[in-house]
Amino acid sequence: MEGDAPAAVSPLGLVERRILGVLVEKARTVPDTYPLSLNALVVGCNQKSNRDPLMELQEIEIQDCLEGLIRKKLVARVVGGRVERWRHQLYEVYALDKKEIAVLAELLLRGPQTEGELRLRASRMEPIEDLETLRGVLHRLIERNLAVALAPLERRGAQVTHGFHAPEEVEALRQRGGAGGSETDSPRPEPRSSPGAVEELRQRVATLEQQVADLTSRLDAMTHRAV
Repeated sequence: MEGDAPAAVSPLGLVERRILGVLVEKARTVPDTYPLSLNALVVGCNQKSNRDPLMELQEIEIQDCLEGLIRKKLVARVVGGRVERWRHQLYEVYALDKKEIAVLAELLLRGPQTEGELRLRASRMEPIEDLETLRGVLHRLIERNLAVALAPLERRGAQVTHGFHAPEEVEALRQRGGAGGSETDSPRPEPRSSPGAVEELRQRVATLEQQVADLTSRLDAMTHRAV
């Protein structure tokens, strides 16, 4: 809330980050199946598109992490109905708007990214019109420690990541290449080169794969209700 101190941001484990990212993603892209059952959450965490790293998690691993996230007040159990379901509480804890939560979810799902990559990917959940709009979202997240710039955002190729890393992880990410390329005096324009077009095509394919997976999940849910 305006005037309130921002909620503290504590490091989360890799599986906890994946769970939160999936819950936000599915709430935005397939609201008909949200909150998610444990089975749907397992499928979402192990999904092959829009994920880095790829995972092969078991129900017991996710269940254990859900209990930890409940204690941290980041996830809530939804009771009622035949199947226990789960929802995130990032709106309540951090008072995020739709663009902020879409950007944060993409960082949780994929880790460090350049601004161009992040704008394209987050726009599947919430439209982000241009890099200037994204830059404003990132500055708000960085001010609240929910995102971390691995190099000055004005630097070409600079990456940003979420704020749930442990300090040593952030340092390792910076050493591994977060600094990007040469610094420029003004914000870099949105890439329009051939490599940028290839990346955009890859993201469109990934988005289509995501839509197919989401439609399949929705059909399965409808079939289950009809039985």
